[in-house]
Amino acid sequence: MKRLALAAALFALAFASAAADKPATRAKAGHASPAVSDGPASEPRIRSTAALVLDATTGQTLFAKNPDQVHPIASITKLMTAMVVLDAKLPLDEPIRISTEDLDTLKGTKSRLPVGAHFRRDDLIRIALVASDNRAAAALGRSYPGGLEAFVAAMNAKAKLLGLEATHFVDSSGLAPGNVSSPAELARLVAEASRYEIIREYSTTPALDVTLPESGRKVSYVNTNALVRGGGDWEIGLSKTGYISESGKCLVMQAIIANTPIVIVLLDSWGRLTRIGDANRIKRWLEKNPARLASALRAG
Repeated sequence: MKRLALAAALFALAFASAAADKPATRAKAGHASPAVSDGPASEPRIRSTAALVLDATTGQTLFAKNPDQVHPIASITKLMTAMVVLDAKLPLDEPIRISTEDLDTLKGTKSRLPVGAHFRRDDLIRIALVASDNRAAAALGRSYPGGLEAFVAAMNAKAKLLGLEATHFVDSSGLAPGNVSSPAELARLVAEASRYEIIREYSTTPALDVTLPESGRKVSYVNTNALVRGGGDWEIGLSKTGYISESGKCLVMQAIIANTPIVIVLLDSWGRLTRIGDANRIKRWLEKNPARLASALRAG
């Protein structure tokens, strides 16, 4: 039932005003207080360069740090990739052949999807969202009617339709640093993505096995978000990570925290575990400051 409540709340957020109320206070650089305080006016010490936390029911901003700052978004791009594929209503069981065109010549990332092998479109969406496989995302864009150029045009058209003025795409994988957005606009993109049951399900799948069609060999994948793989008491309704050198570590999530649907956007996190640490700091802060959630509900 909580998963359904989260989906319903995020559906409402997708149509909420972009001009959400700003938080009353901001985190101050160099503050020496603990990462989470019990004080009602405290805020979590978020180490990501830009961040936004929203109450998904009301659209109220609970915490913001450089919310309008535009950054490369890396593989968070794959949420838009999945939406454009699903919007086109292309056959999900159609086999797509992995081509040399799908190889990553920009960053040199690897993939266990062999060139020449065929995979169902549905499997490529699943692999792209669970394991953030760049070759799978590239094949999804290339196999779109009109090819990759038409696919990228459709991505940008959808961003414009959603009113995302600072959001721009140049590829379907997120490898190019030209895929950019801000926390404020990503919160709206994430809310839109939550309307797709397939995206909610696949992005929160902890692990999956894929059978290579030609050899019959099984390949195992795990979710790139450690909180999805084994996040203790996290209840996550949608998730996507991202990383290239230009973007730093990125994370977007929708989760139930203190019985409230919450959207979290973290961009340009430094360190291997910073984005996970920031997400946990946000969770503890909200759980220790229920008055903040109650005031957001009243404001909504």
